[in-house]
Amino acid sequence: MNVPQECERALRAATSPALLDVLRPILARSHDALGADLLMADYSLGYLQAMTVPPHGTPALPVHGSGAGRAFGSQEPHVERRGGNSVLHLPVTARGDRLGVLSVTFAQPPAQDAVAELLEIAVLLAHEVVVAERDTDLYVQARRLDRLTLAAEMQWQLLPARSCLRPEFALGAQLEPAYDTFGDNFDWSSSPDALLLSITNGMGDGIDAALLTSLGVGALRNARRAGLGLADQAALADQALYGQHRGEQHLECLLLRFELATGRVEVIEAGSPLTFLLRDGAVLPLPFDAQLPLGMFDGTDYVPESFQVLPGDRLLFVSDGVHAVPGAGGETYGERALGRALLATRLLPAADVPRAVLEALTAHRGSSQGDDDALVVCLDWFGAPA
Repeated sequence: MNVPQECERALRAATSPALLDVLRPILARSHDALGADLLMADYSLGYLQAMTVPPHGTPALPVHGSGAGRAFGSQEPHVERRGGNSVLHLPVTARGDRLGVLSVTFAQPPAQDAVAELLEIAVLLAHEVVVAERDTDLYVQARRLDRLTLAAEMQWQLLPARSCLRPEFALGAQLEPAYDTFGDNFDWSSSPDALLLSITNGMGDGIDAALLTSLGVGALRNARRAGLGLADQAALADQALYGQHRGEQHLECLLLRFELATGRVEVIEAGSPLTFLLRDGAVLPLPFDAQLPLGMFDGTDYVPESFQVLPGDRLLFVSDGVHAVPGAGGETYGERALGRALLATRLLPAADVPRAVLEALTAHRGSSQGDDDALVVCLDWFGAPA
């Protein structure tokens, strides 16, 4: 049995909190590792927090300016010298979802073939962490540097992964303020032939907004999983929200369905989320027919429209907490500054773009804290493989 197979069997047999405990002795025996630590990316994607019991036993490392952060950002192994030893940082990523970094300490730098094998082990660990999070809070606790508000707790439990990678596309998303969000949300699901994406924004603040968004996303998922088309998904969610709130509260929503084989996109815009297209070095807003937000009136009919994406296209979806934010001169972020930010980040992978755009938003706003949630989703379209 080779080492990755041994690690895979040990990880699958381990209890959920003990994944690193079973991995360390195998790495020590097979690669002369002196130690190994799992660092989880926090909700803001700005820090890497070691998974310790009890939680927060060591200081968090910044993503920018640390060896572990370099491996996390580049998604490539990185070796650094530390106190006479060599520390190999390996990205812990499952199907494009960046979870954190596995840091393995050696007396001497590992050989290239050892690095390749350890990278394979880090991927195995990532998949087991995703499964383990179902029945332990340890990995979730390692993601947070501070306590979340109750509304933010509800929103993060509702969200899917923040990044995803397939041959046809790459997705990345980020939500701010990470520890105090309430109404904005994103959701996606891919099937063999399609990608479905939703950007939602529940009106109001705090728990009320989180509850409204939770109901709307739950209704959209229920319709999607029943195999209904985009118009019926919107109609079912609209009925659920109106039946609960009788038009007093509504959910702004952008629904999209991408055909993986052709790049044809169906879209329903029902509210404030906007779409921008980066194609051939130019940024263009994509205006769609504005339809009523979900739950505003009883029995609203929603009509999809369509457009075409091409290989090499980058789409950016933003909530009103991004595009409508005024700067010091009164110009909103979506008028020109957002286009400049999208051009400036054109060489970054999709998973890194949302955080970079939000950092540019902070500079535009002139303060670190805004008055509303800010949500950015980036989609790179590669097209169907030949």
